[in-house]
Amino acid sequence: MAMNLRLRPEAAAALKAESERTGLSQQEILRRAVDEHLGLAENRHAVAYPDWVIPPDNPPRVIEPQFRLAEGMTVLDLIDREDRV
Repeated sequence: MAMNLRLRPEAAAALKAESERTGLSQQEILRRAVDEHLGLAENRHAVAYPDWVIPPDNPPRVIEPQFRLAEGMTVLDLIDREDRV
């Protein structure tokens, strides 16, 4: 079924951003949202993954850095050392 849909400007912007982030079309994102809302989604997760991606069992964890580099130092400085073989 084809239809027109008028979204609030902030919803339209969020939909466009999600489409760019996931690589899914805006139509596919809306189809999945409608399916989920109506209970028609088959094993769908909150995050819209392409069909060829197997979603993780657990959500990603936020990893805190274990140490911070000195001011002005980059990771390249750590890799590009003379004492490295």
